[in-house]
Amino acid sequence: MIIQDICTILEDFAPLALQESYDNAGLQVGKRTANINGILLCIDITEAVVDEAIQHNCNLIISHHPLIFKGLKRLTGDDYVQRCVIKAIQNDIAIYSSHTNMDSVAGGVNGRIAQKIGLTGCRVLAPVTEQLLKLVTFVPLDQADRLRKALFAAGAGQIGNYDSCSYNNEGFGTFRAGEGCNPFAGKIDELHREPEIRIEVVVPAYLKSRVQQALIATHPYEEPAFDWIPLTNEWSQTGMGMVGRLAEPEDETEFLQRIKTLFHVGAIRHTALRGKAIKTVAVCGGSGASLLNSAIRAKADIFVSADFKYHDFFGAENRIVVADIGHYESEQFTKEIFFEQIQKKLPTFAVRFAECNTNPVNYL
Repeated sequence: MIIQDICTILEDFAPLALQESYDNAGLQVGKRTANINGILLCIDITEAVVDEAIQHNCNLIISHHPLIFKGLKRLTGDDYVQRCVIKAIQNDIAIYSSHTNMDSVAGGVNGRIAQKIGLTGCRVLAPVTEQLLKLVTFVPLDQADRLRKALFAAGAGQIGNYDSCSYNNEGFGTFRAGEGCNPFAGKIDELHREPEIRIEVVVPAYLKSRVQQALIATHPYEEPAFDWIPLTNEWSQTGMGMVGRLAEPEDETEFLQRIKTLFHVGAIRHTALRGKAIKTVAVCGGSGASLLNSAIRAKADIFVSADFKYHDFFGAENRIVVADIGHYESEQFTKEIFFEQIQKKLPTFAVRFAECNTNPVNYL
């Protein structure tokens, strides 16, 4: 088992193309071709985490937060980031992070928070836009099934929880092959009319190259005709935050107490309670203040997130309860997602949860 095998497993679930522009997810330290002895899972990488990896002979650390977030201009050991990188290299330990890309996928960070709270009927709170394309191509009738299967296998045709989605319409195409051609149908210098099917499929933008390669490799024509059409649709399965409903309404105070216990929170900072039962809950792991208006538009009764500044709380305006439970606390269960994705493919591989607490915030 090599580093790249694990990268592939995690990126099939949370593609790096979905990370925010400011992020630095992916492999940060180590060679992709290096063999793996064991894996240590954590939220943050500290010197204690690297020491723990050394102790347990784990030569791959997988974290949620990237260790190297800003560009490193020197490696002199002047801060904990540099010291961690130096120690990891000295001990042949690779470092991989899955950050905002893991926030963006429906079953990622926010899906896990919703699951822990017990929310049902969940949907992405702020879906991304302009990340979908429509592929239109034309193929002879008897070749359509083969081409569709190749496109689906490459990742096309996924709409929500449905796969193998396509629109098909029969017609005919015309073409004339010139000298030097080797036409699948028709003859050189003769106008040919071929019964064809128009196939339309939706494709995530980051899969464009893969799907196009599958089309060209499978299509019987020397020069297949196809169009890529940008879509402005919301991508309902991808984006930040999540909103869902409780099975039964809960009293505001009781709900906050349950959250405090469930997420092991030292103290919840919250806006004034409104005296209304909690039915609809919006969540966003980590820094979620920018999604407050999205939570209000979703008609959530409470928004569970973190990193709200003083003035951010005023934005609630008694339309919603804001519950700031802490950055680490809201994302702590991300390690479980890493574990589950790896165990699905490699059920007997040595994977450990880091035992040291990396939360830098303490409560008195």
